[in-house]
Amino acid sequence: MRFLIRVVINAFAIWVVTLITALQVVVTPFAPGETLQLVLTLLAIAAVFAIVNTVIGTVIKIVAFPLYILTLGLISLLVNGLLLWITAWVTTSWGWGLSVGDFWLAVVAALLISLINWVFGIILRPQLKKH
Repeated sequence: MRFLIRVVINAFAIWVVTLITALQVVVTPFAPGETLQLVLTLLAIAAVFAIVNTVIGTVIKIVAFPLYILTLGLISLLVNGLLLWITAWVTTSWGWGLSVGDFWLAVVAALLISLINWVFGIILRPQLKKH
């Protein structure tokens, strides 16, 4: 259930990022490209992004652990941009999916996606009951 909620939030965040034209983030939907296909494409991209983040992101975070300490975590901005860029590369190779203008725009887009995920994480977090 958590994975599905994460995918839906990521899909929403990716859609919001595509609305900012300066970031050059574009979604190419499944054919014929109507609203339903756009939503399904966003969900598929978000699922691929979650898988890439889980598998490749974990490996990068383990290998780059000294850099995380050295930069006080700021390297995570570059890592998140790289993961979004990898997601764009994977999905566009299938003929649909996400395309990003360049790596630095991917870093900014990943930052915005992270902020949106953080806000929704705060909103959807189960509240602890106080006795």
